[in-house]
Amino acid sequence: MPLSPDFASLRRAYAAGAASPVSVAHEIARRIAGRGDDAVWISRVADDALLAAAAALERRAAAEGIATLPLYGLPFAVKDNIDVAGLATTAACPGFAYRPTRSAPVVERLVAAGALLVGKTNLDQFATGLVGVRSPYGVPANPFDPAFIPGGSSSGSAVAVAAGLVAFALGTDTAGSGRVPASFGNIVGLKPTRGLVSTRGVVPACRSLDCVSIFALTVADAAAVFEVIRGADLEDGQSRSPPAAFACFGAVPRGFAFGVPGPAQREFFGNTDAATLFEIAIARLEALGGEAVTFDLEPFLEAGSLLYQGAWLAERMMAIDAAIDGRRDILHPVTREIIARGKAFSAAEILRDRDRLAELRRQTEPVWQRIDLILLPTTGTTYRIAEIAAEPLALNARLGHYTNFTNLLDLSAIAVPNGFQSNGLPAGVTLLAPAFDDPLIAAVAAAFQTQTGLRLGAA
Repeated sequence: MPLSPDFASLRRAYAAGAASPVSVAHEIARRIAGRGDDAVWISRVADDALLAAAAALERRAAAEGIATLPLYGLPFAVKDNIDVAGLATTAACPGFAYRPTRSAPVVERLVAAGALLVGKTNLDQFATGLVGVRSPYGVPANPFDPAFIPGGSSSGSAVAVAAGLVAFALGTDTAGSGRVPASFGNIVGLKPTRGLVSTRGVVPACRSLDCVSIFALTVADAAAVFEVIRGADLEDGQSRSPPAAFACFGAVPRGFAFGVPGPAQREFFGNTDAATLFEIAIARLEALGGEAVTFDLEPFLEAGSLLYQGAWLAERMMAIDAAIDGRRDILHPVTREIIARGKAFSAAEILRDRDRLAELRRQTEPVWQRIDLILLPTTGTTYRIAEIAAEPLALNARLGHYTNFTNLLDLSAIAVPNGFQSNGLPAGVTLLAPAFDDPLIAAVAAAFQTQTGLRLGAA
């Protein structure tokens, strides 16, 4: 199967009889074996079980009709902080691992829609990090240059998609974990409006901010998955219902305004290639009918700075301590160092931070009266694994510069490929909009991706 695993290619092949779920399962197993120990997977569906599931799916389609299965025969992966019945959930912490008897609702919906589960992927431990190196299971190999980080925390899921091992993958996104690794893999990372997708069966990182995210080769593919997995969940206290007639994919307006930070607020940490590519992205949106409007990024950045301070760091500490019964000795050293800081904050400081976030939300509201969406670099730059090892916290913070505020300010976001730097590494951009504006940014992002003409993933 010299076939791209994007949805359109697979569906055409199925319709023409040139491929079947069983043949695709064979090819996926071959590709995974050919990469050897690339640290992408924490656990896998055994090859014989994968083939049996594919055969069962073919029989089901014959009985029910392929039209009843919107994700028929599309292989997928799941970040290993999301429950899958029969496979251990580790959150990249062997001492925490357990074997769930039921899959998370998002996984159940995907399987019901005909998707084919391949396995569970590596991550920054307890989804704490944007680097993809904080795991005892190794560092998933960046498919463009293994000396560079894959991005995190959903590192394995992003690499699995970029390398053509699956058609799509689930990640999670609290601070940017569904967008940063997408940028480093030349793929799409969709972070829906918080609460539209159930997080039941997801090991919490910071429950009030956590989102299930989607990695795919194209925006249309990501939106198709979103359409399947979204839905209110009465058993999830963070769940929300969308407005009436909500759909995951909209239309590009005839004219729209998009916000960009002024030149003085564009931070690329010395990466001139990334700065040039962002200018190209602005021109691309203008060519699609957009009008660039400068806005003040500072209140957004200040909101992002709260993420690893009192209220939300304390919440993260509480979630991880509850998961591990306070056994911090089993944690990755950097994870342990981060959550240890959570105990330093008083209740008064936590309340102060929540009040400050409310103020910052009010400060950002007038921006949306002038623009429809925001265009930002997904990250200002990237780093080698060795550089992260030398400065794990400072460089991780740089990677979150343009992402950390998103869930705090209740925004929807989608990361898309934008081009390649002179060193051959990809760089992406992110479109952001208020909650429930997912259809708008998906439509604009799809047009943007088509306009780039870039290849899909690392193929």
